[in-house]
Amino acid sequence: MLQSQFTTILAALIYSLIFLKFTLASDTLSANQTIRDGQTLVSEGQIFELGFFSPGRSKDRFLGIWYKPTPEIVVWVANRNQPIKDSQGILTISRNGTLVLSRGQRIIWSSNLSSVASSPVMRLLQTGNLVCVDKTNGTSDNYIWQSFDYPCDTRLPGMQIVDNLGDGQDKYLQSWRSSDDPSLGDFTYRIEYRGGVVEIVIYNASIKRCRSGPWTGHYFSNLPFTPTIPFKPNLVINKDMISLSDAFNSSVITRLTLDKSGSLHRYTMDESKNGWNLVHSVPRDSCDNYAQCGPNGICRISKVPICECLKGFAPRSQQDWDLQDWSGGCIRTRPLNCQNGDGFVKVGANFPDMVQFQLNTSMSLNECQSQCSKSCSCTAYATPLVSDGVSGCLMWFGDLIDIREPPGADSNINIYIHLPVSELESINDLDKKKKRPTKLIFILTAVGVLISGLILGGILLKIRLTRQGEERKTEDLELPSFDLATVAAATDNFSSENMIGEGGFGLVYWGSFSDGQGIAVKRLSKTSRQGIEEFKNEVRLIAKLQHRNLVRLLGCCTEGEEMMLIYEYMQNKSLDNFIFDKYKRTILLWPKRFDIIMGIARGLLYLHHDSRLKIIHRDLKTSNILLDEYLNPKISDFGLARIVGGCQNISRTERVIGTYGYMAPEYAFDGKFSVKSDVYSMGVVLLEIVSGKKNRGFRHTYNSDSLLGHAWLLWKEDKALELIDECLKYSFVECQVKRCIHVGLLCVQKYAEDRPVMSSVLFMLGSEEGANLPDPKQPGFFMGGSCNNEETCKVESIANTMTITDLEAR
Repeated sequence: MLQSQFTTILAALIYSLIFLKFTLASDTLSANQTIRDGQTLVSEGQIFELGFFSPGRSKDRFLGIWYKPTPEIVVWVANRNQPIKDSQGILTISRNGTLVLSRGQRIIWSSNLSSVASSPVMRLLQTGNLVCVDKTNGTSDNYIWQSFDYPCDTRLPGMQIVDNLGDGQDKYLQSWRSSDDPSLGDFTYRIEYRGGVVEIVIYNASIKRCRSGPWTGHYFSNLPFTPTIPFKPNLVINKDMISLSDAFNSSVITRLTLDKSGSLHRYTMDESKNGWNLVHSVPRDSCDNYAQCGPNGICRISKVPICECLKGFAPRSQQDWDLQDWSGGCIRTRPLNCQNGDGFVKVGANFPDMVQFQLNTSMSLNECQSQCSKSCSCTAYATPLVSDGVSGCLMWFGDLIDIREPPGADSNINIYIHLPVSELESINDLDKKKKRPTKLIFILTAVGVLISGLILGGILLKIRLTRQGEERKTEDLELPSFDLATVAAATDNFSSENMIGEGGFGLVYWGSFSDGQGIAVKRLSKTSRQGIEEFKNEVRLIAKLQHRNLVRLLGCCTEGEEMMLIYEYMQNKSLDNFIFDKYKRTILLWPKRFDIIMGIARGLLYLHHDSRLKIIHRDLKTSNILLDEYLNPKISDFGLARIVGGCQNISRTERVIGTYGYMAPEYAFDGKFSVKSDVYSMGVVLLEIVSGKKNRGFRHTYNSDSLLGHAWLLWKEDKALELIDECLKYSFVECQVKRCIHVGLLCVQKYAEDRPVMSSVLFMLGSEEGANLPDPKQPGFFMGGSCNNEETCKVESIANTMTITDLEAR
């Protein structure tokens, strides 16, 4: 009896030792062996591991391959669309070599074999490739099945992306649905071969997101290229298929990943093997977005605004173009007339998309020009291959789509745009004018400055409005005029039922003109101390501003003692009515909140950088963000805004007026304001949108910090997602929320010099997951007293004495 028990225990111990060695060290699985949930295979070199995992916060189980040093980075999933709901999954290799993933009697997933094996073995290679080989074949690389033939969202060195030209299977990357769900997402990364041109394209379903440009012989023309990188692309072209891969280099661990938002990231593992370095991302910037500037437009990321028409073309809709809606693109200013010897202008730019084109690799560049000039439908030409002295002719027909100026100055790619002679003469005349003598330029500049000064003086003189009955002529305001009777009729004689807002300047009423157009009337109070200056300031500024994310001023009424501004009516009133309301907040799900954040950022960027005037708003807050019928945001209330000189960075005022909770510390205490003051306010608004909480009066169960302080503490404890509004828990995108909180904290840093400018804010908000952002420093805090009205409380101080009145307690 004792001998039998000892034999049983010894056998179990031996089996356990064998099994322990297998699960921890082996990279091989033989026929009829199994891998259960909790057991793994590990590749030679301890880089890759195969087993079961649960992604993110999901409890579902998947069979996958990940990096053993960083197990959160999964590179391949077998059952990405068939999750296992418990830990009962088993992977088996059958006698003929088929890999079978099952749960009980149900088959979850199985491999497709190219041939049957008599002695199959499954092995996890050091490349990350899971392969099945026949031991009796004698050739270790003669795979009857391999995971590299079924890419997921990651391309590893040695893995091919394939465009099959016959009946074969294409191989491409497809993004995960989310961080918690590896099922098929919306974005794909493909290689395409059309008419002799090879190109990589990222699609959002069937819509192009961005593209690589044609293959030049060594690299893709629109993508960043560094000759010294150890993972050079390897392109193979034959009659049956086109394939792209990176050669395996054991000294560099690298991966190319298509994330769930459609961005492509190249990473290399750091030397300590406990983290990753981002090498580059695509899209790199807004100009990489497909057709960013519409047909016949060119995107220049170094310019503001970034879009302009090609030479010889003008915006299809100037109004849309002025509002930075470039989707309509550009059209020719003068038609081609090929009988009169049209010419070409050279433009340094990446190749347009191959929508309508012809490729002839035997033509010289001169022959290409001659051929294109004979056809009025030929829009442009170029040499397709720009290395090793290879010539050829690439011609485009119809509109030129998706053109950008190369980000660096080292690109030698040019395209030649087909233009009529008259257009070329205009361009040449303009170039000659630019080359006139310096002395003449100086004289013209001096005269221009003098005239501009006189004009500016006249404008400033015209807008000197007073409350002493001074004549207020409509033409002085350069705005359409509405008489008092018309405005009174539209607002039901300024009925209290039509009142929709109130501020230090007076009241705001909604109304409707006889043609049905809705309006909002800002009526200056006769007893207001602050309103006159704010009114004059708003007239000066907003009449000159045009942007889709700024509220539009329709006109004014300055009759008798009345001073009124008439705006377009925003049906959904202000943002604070939504995000701070118990019921309305549920209407603004995360995608719409993110759109609102981006819209506010674009509007503020326009004020700081893109408008003819450099404007600091000084009172950006959620109640000054109005929402139209589609919940698109528009910045309003420019009563406190100030114009600053183009080179002026910091201004100072003795009269500090703003809204408590949104004011930057340097402005509240010292009266110093700059674009960084608005950036601070933007950060507060951003964090309020994410959290659904007000910065002013914020209280937390376990601490008494402001919303900014609370966000800061959560960030330091790596609990940033706890800040999110509870009603967003089923709609938010984790990487976007984290990025918004991160950027918000960068905006509200205590010292102005640490805060980013709005162009950087917009870029960071639009960056995809994995982008490196600086760590935020401690936010600024402003301690105060008390005031009666929490919604409209103002802060007013004399900066040099630091006397602060009308102060709301925190």
